[in-house]
Amino acid sequence: MAIFQFALAAAPTVQFSHAFLVPIAIGFFGLGMGYFVWGGQAVFGFPIASPEADRTIGLWGIWMPGFMQFLTGIFLLVSLTLVGAFGGASPTADYMAAVAFTAYGVHWFVLGYRRYIGASSQPDGWMAIAFLALSILGILVFALVQPAADIPVAILFVGLSLIYLSEIPARFLNSKGAAKMVGVFQLLTGVWLMYLTYATVFNLALGQKWWL
Repeated sequence: MAIFQFALAAAPTVQFSHAFLVPIAIGFFGLGMGYFVWGGQAVFGFPIASPEADRTIGLWGIWMPGFMQFLTGIFLLVSLTLVGAFGGASPTADYMAAVAFTAYGVHWFVLGYRRYIGASSQPDGWMAIAFLALSILGILVFALVQPAADIPVAILFVGLSLIYLSEIPARFLNSKGAAKMVGVFQLLTGVWLMYLTYATVFNLALGQKWWL
């Protein structure tokens, strides 16, 4: 997967291990787990919506897709900075990955805390416009821009785009149908994120090639 090229090339330069430089699976798993919890509740109505359930779901949102993506994004940004300082490989698409993980992580802090305290979700419609734009940018970088072409990650950004595209009417119009579609796209994207987690770990930990 192209997203690994920078980190693996940088390891000898700054003398870090591959696992230290590539925390990608942490971000993938955190976001995927969050989508299972949020999407599963939205699609299947279980657990039944209540202040207690919302607080638990909000906590998972803060710590899994929130903290784990933020950690990954900051780590990638630091790695990119070190490579630039020590004259390593070109960052290519890794800058996009760092921006996305960081931005999505912070926005999950807000989503999780908003749900935890029972605040209004309607302003999230404006948020969804900005994150739809960021998701489309991810598609362009990972699918179209050479030599950064990375189709599995581009597919992830397609899923993210569908989530935020559905979230705009779900929040602005308070549409239950659109809210259900948000949950469906979250679950489907969560499944893909679990695949990416397996593929990343198998590739880096075991040296076995999955489709990446």
